[in-house]
Amino acid sequence: MSKEIDKLAWLYIRDGKLLSARSKNKTLFYIPGGKRELGESDEQALVREIKEEISVDLIPSTIKYAGTFSAPADGKSIDTIVKLTCYFAEFKGELCSDAEIEEIDFISYENRALCSLGSIKVMGWLKSQNLIC
Repeated sequence: MSKEIDKLAWLYIRDGKLLSARSKNKTLFYIPGGKRELGESDEQALVREIKEEISVDLIPSTIKYAGTFSAPADGKSIDTIVKLTCYFAEFKGELCSDAEIEEIDFISYENRALCSLGSIKVMGWLKSQNLIC
């Protein structure tokens, strides 16, 4: 039976590229976000995770559901799937890597090979919507 990792992800696009993060001691970039804690709504968890990872405050009134995507989880057993529930949102503050994040960057669709399988799946959808290039 397959295992599912349930994560939230923040989609932020600038100049046709998707904001992506790379954790310390990892090679692949992923879409910033993380897992809910007990009793948290998607919005609460996303605001908390983004503050921890990228040091900005998402503006709750601007959080809008984008879509949910599943892909094989990187670095896990073949039967482990990551489910990314993605949201767009505006923010206040300056983007800056924090906590376990070593690097943040804006990644274009043509450079998607730098990203996790889940990120690549989301990037394919964003490209089909003409949101990234």
